[in-house]
Amino acid sequence: MELKVKGLYKSFGEKEVLKDVSLNAVSGSALGLLGRNGAGKTTTIRIIMDVFYPDKGEILIDGRPVDRKRIRIGYMPEERGLYPKKIISDQLIYLSMLRGMNRVDAKSACDKWLDRMGMSEYKNKKLETLSKGNQQKIQLAATLICDPEIVILDEPFSGLDPVNAMLLKEVIMEMIENGAVVLFSSHQMNYVEEFCSNISILNSGRIVVDGRINDIKRSYPRNSIEISTREPQKLSAHIIKAMGEKIVSSGQLEHDESRLLIKLKDESSKGELLSLIAGSGCDIDGFRVCEPSLNDIFVQYTEAGI
Repeated sequence: MELKVKGLYKSFGEKEVLKDVSLNAVSGSALGLLGRNGAGKTTTIRIIMDVFYPDKGEILIDGRPVDRKRIRIGYMPEERGLYPKKIISDQLIYLSMLRGMNRVDAKSACDKWLDRMGMSEYKNKKLETLSKGNQQKIQLAATLICDPEIVILDEPFSGLDPVNAMLLKEVIMEMIENGAVVLFSSHQMNYVEEFCSNISILNSGRIVVDGRINDIKRSYPRNSIEISTREPQKLSAHIIKAMGEKIVSSGQLEHDESRLLIKLKDESSKGELLSLIAGSGCDIDGFRVCEPSLNDIFVQYTEAGI
């Protein structure tokens, strides 16, 4: 299955929020939808969910307009939307039936997902009696209870402790492996890199970066080399002596006694540098090309702000 967002425009009054936004997400993978607050992420998600109508553009499934009666979409909003004073199982069953399930299937799905979340003992409790992390797990159960083909997760890890975050990671990976289309929106770049092979970055209502994370990183200069060694000063002197005319700088990383950063004038000299290091007689633990982090890329393309 392919979810295609094609040429979306949306204005509220005189403010143009989306300006020709297009993106693609496919079954069995997660697309990271990134952007600063106010960039247009939530508006895009709400148009996909049919909450807002675009002024122009369309949402397609496998090249055709979305049939809302046939496509199951699970949405976990950043602002959680369950009822704090209602019994957990009652509202999960109710929400399932709103999505077209009969009561028997809804009850079965409720029991299944409460068990998967380790929350069965709380099924007859009111939501407000749970911790924030456990409420988050109930929200995820509500998102997935209808076995959605498209899953939209907006800041799903917000407020989770490491144990609950691990459970959520397992569930998200299961969804991806089982062929769901996953749209993942978060400011926590470590999770985006963990789940998403592709990203689309919004800035001021426009897509400013789109593609595979690995390809985006490889588009940057690859002339900075980090070497892990117990002898950084000795190795640095050896490299400068042998390759001085081919390097921009060589120095020990600040606050680190075991890493050396070499910046080459030309990235084609990497092989020569590696051979030199291998024959240096120094104790070497690692050699890697320094790539920008996803956080670095995000800041570069969104620092102009809104």
